[in-house]
Amino acid sequence: MPDAGEVIRHADGRVELRDASSIETSRLFSHDLAPVPVAKRNWSTYNYAALWISMAHCIPTYMLSSGLIGSGMNWWQALITILLGNTIVLVPILLNSHPGTKYGIPFPVFARASYGTVGSNLPAIMRALVACGWFGIQAWIGGQALHVFFHSIFPSWPTLLGGPIGGHAPTEWLSFLLFWGMNIYIIFRGMDLLRMVENWAAPFVLVMTAVLLAWAVSRAGGFGHLLEHKGTLNSWAAFRPVFIPSLTAMIGFWATLSLNMPDFTRFGRSQREQAIGQTVALPTTMTVFAAMGVMITSAATIIYKNEPITELWDPVKLVGHFTQPLVVAISMFTVVVATLSVNIAANVVSPANDFANAFPKLISFRTGGLITGIVGILMQPWRLLADPSGYIFQWLLGYSGGLGSIAGVLIADYWLVRDKELRLADLYREHGAYTYKAGWNWRAVVATSAGCFFAWIGYFVASMHTLYDYGWFVGFGVAFAVHYALMKISKPEIVPAPAVLS
Repeated sequence: MPDAGEVIRHADGRVELRDASSIETSRLFSHDLAPVPVAKRNWSTYNYAALWISMAHCIPTYMLSSGLIGSGMNWWQALITILLGNTIVLVPILLNSHPGTKYGIPFPVFARASYGTVGSNLPAIMRALVACGWFGIQAWIGGQALHVFFHSIFPSWPTLLGGPIGGHAPTEWLSFLLFWGMNIYIIFRGMDLLRMVENWAAPFVLVMTAVLLAWAVSRAGGFGHLLEHKGTLNSWAAFRPVFIPSLTAMIGFWATLSLNMPDFTRFGRSQREQAIGQTVALPTTMTVFAAMGVMITSAATIIYKNEPITELWDPVKLVGHFTQPLVVAISMFTVVVATLSVNIAANVVSPANDFANAFPKLISFRTGGLITGIVGILMQPWRLLADPSGYIFQWLLGYSGGLGSIAGVLIADYWLVRDKELRLADLYREHGAYTYKAGWNWRAVVATSAGCFFAWIGYFVASMHTLYDYGWFVGFGVAFAVHYALMKISKPEIVPAPAVLS
């Protein structure tokens, strides 16, 4: 092996650097981005299952079915769409998880192999900007839950600081900033605290949601009309135009994590444990939690007959109808825990690493997390959440094509071009196997651009709108094929290090 003297290869396939001193002075190296030593890779099957359970137990998951049912599906069509989408996206998630566990490297460092030591910033920043939008969305939802929580304890809370500002009470903005600060605090404490939060948040949120479901069904004397609702899409001709973009949007929901799972699997004890934990938890939890959302909302339509159904789909607004302060407080605390756990894991860890990758010596993991939080506010999440249909068919569907293109390049490069073999130390060297030309692998850039072009062209050209509906699939397939072909036709040369004058 070309790097045999630099790395230790363990019997289970995991690789670690023998000595990092030779790369620590490189501008591409930082301790936050460094490969995790095997001795410190301590995440188990439960840790990965708990990670996905806690990430899936969030308000957007709970509300996914509402957007699909609102578009004409019945409850089981919506749940099948959610299950299928999450089963499909599990494939790239597992494929991109492998290098994290094998080499102990985060996503932006992994991307250096295919895009180049400088070019890796292209997929990293694309991924980071989507995460910033998601961070803002979840932070706003968490802030709303805090606002209701404080209102249950202090009845005068909504008017405590005066009249509305920008359409929202000052205390609503304050609740948003408080929740935002909680996220930043945990990031500043590091990954070990995150792991502890995920471990206990997962079962807690599941149990509390089950309690809410039992209460709703008991009070309503059944599940209500939604489970009897037949929907309006009763033929394939009517179903397909809604199903395809909805399926793509469901894949887009976790298309972000399909890229940056190495940020978590770099801490894995084995490939088997991380793969089992993710496979067991992701599709099942997403579907079950969405189903619980359908059943709770369906029962709530009987309990609160005079309320519009849009008020009942949102659990924060639903719980706001409760009259017992203690029940409201416990329910909102559950929402806060659920939103906090998913927001940090899904929307802060990756962009923190991505921003750190751009300037490893200047931006730490903590600073990257702070940048994520600030950009998340600037993206005005309250506007993204204002329209549920826009949330699914514009936000989720739109970015899925771009992230699918990146996934196509990463998977083709790692699994086919390199057969899972990376030169670990060279990922951190300014001159090595992944320098390419000025730090950019033009083949990966061309492939990503081609994937994005075909995935997004349908948004602008009506006659090609079908491509946009299949955005993630189109972006992935085009980028995968183009990158593989270019890497075979025009193999990159290793750029030698410049001579050092003595």
